[in-house]
Amino acid sequence: GHSAPLAGLLGDQQAALFGQACFTPGEAKATYGTGSFMLMNAGRTAPPPVAGLLSTVAWGIGDRLDYALEGSVFVAGAAVQWLRDGLGLIESAAETEALARSVASTDGVHFVPAMTGLGSPWWDADARGTITGITRGTTKAHLVRATLEGIAFQVADAVTAMVGSSGYELAELRGDGGATANDFLMGFQADLLGVPLSIPEVSETTAMGAAFAAGVGVGAMTLDDASKGRRVRITHEPSISADQREELLAGWHSALDRARSS
Repeated sequence: GHSAPLAGLLGDQQAALFGQACFTPGEAKATYGTGSFMLMNAGRTAPPPVAGLLSTVAWGIGDRLDYALEGSVFVAGAAVQWLRDGLGLIESAAETEALARSVASTDGVHFVPAMTGLGSPWWDADARGTITGITRGTTKAHLVRATLEGIAFQVADAVTAMVGSSGYELAELRGDGGATANDFLMGFQADLLGVPLSIPEVSETTAMGAAFAAGVGVGAMTLDDASKGRRVRITHEPSISADQREELLAGWHSALDRARSS
């Protein structure tokens, strides 16, 4: 028999961007795994390199080349794994949502999960994990909530840097990966960014993107078909005021300063 042609070849994060149907400049996705990886479609010209972010090729289709900006957060889901395996505070990641919701706030506790340094946009290899604001009243629930919030804060910093350097407005962030099942985390992420967070029915967007790209490659589908093929499971809308957002981010950045190596 004859061998089938190679119809689509994409890197992991590029495939997820494709699977999330981010075909228009300014559209962006965040993958929540052990770490978190954000990509934004940056259009047809290579974006200038920005501190703490990477410029990369998104994909080439025919003679069209799309570029992307990429940000990396080293520790996302890994922080929850550490609560489970390192501290024995929880038995499973699934418990974290109810625990986080059992308190009204972290009561001033921040967890900067820089166990292996800080990724985008700070890019500080010598930063270390830091928990600030601990009092006698701090409970397991506060620490769990601070862990989930810390993941969202890191992603917010990277996405904000991408938006600022690309010049594109962010209308929504498209999320994928295991931690998108955590509605508390996703809702808090929407609050911090002030835009909706859209979660697709198929969380394996990398595989979906590779399949879509191959479909486009053999002419069986168009980019428009691929956009329609992405079905939304849930959209988390932001629910806090701009003032509350500023206050939350100011508290985070103050904790972040203590984790930094400089």
